[in-house]
Amino acid sequence: MRQLVLDISTDSPPHFDNFVAGGNTALVAALREATSTPGGHLYIWGARGCGRSHLLQATVAAAHEVGRPAQFVAAADVGETLPDDEGLLLAADDVDALGDAAQVALFNGFNRAHAHGQTLLLSGDAPPLQLRLREDLRTRIGQSLVFEVLPLADEERARILHGMAARRGLRLDPEVVGYLLRHGRRDMPSLVAVVNSLDASSLEQKRPVTLPLLRELMQRGLDI
Repeated sequence: MRQLVLDISTDSPPHFDNFVAGGNTALVAALREATSTPGGHLYIWGARGCGRSHLLQATVAAAHEVGRPAQFVAAADVGETLPDDEGLLLAADDVDALGDAAQVALFNGFNRAHAHGQTLLLSGDAPPLQLRLREDLRTRIGQSLVFEVLPLADEERARILHGMAARRGLRLDPEVVGYLLRHGRRDMPSLVAVVNSLDASSLEQKRPVTLPLLRELMQRGLDI
């Protein structure tokens, strides 16, 4: 049985304009404000696949557009120090995964942020009090403006998938989208991965994207 490779491709770089806000309009507004206003640290949390990384990278991109220095760092790339450029917007993703030295670096970052006119934008998988981090760092994170990234409604997920397909000149049978939302993993990276595989198979076989095609791919190893 041939194992299908699910390659998640990005139609365009992360930006506020290609994020479907749903119930997160207040969060997006706060992030937009943070692009040009120093201070006022933010912490956003939610399950993996909810769009946390997209929002952090979109905020960094928007800050660059208005001329503010900004940098995105993943937890795995944080060592014993963090950038301390004047006026920097520093977006640190997945702080729940920070190691001991990186936690000290982030705590020190909080301590000097005000004097350097910096804004810290952090993301994690749980509310501040539930993060498995050193207590003083949890306290600092909890003093930030905290938002939960709320999940999308099914209608919003469907709209994203149909829009993505339309930009590729691909028509998704509504039955396919309905089946994925009822029976598949509902986070957007997983849904996008399935659509990528359907797109590739549709081109290869010169067939429309229908429920029978999806079921054939599932029989051949596609995990939805």
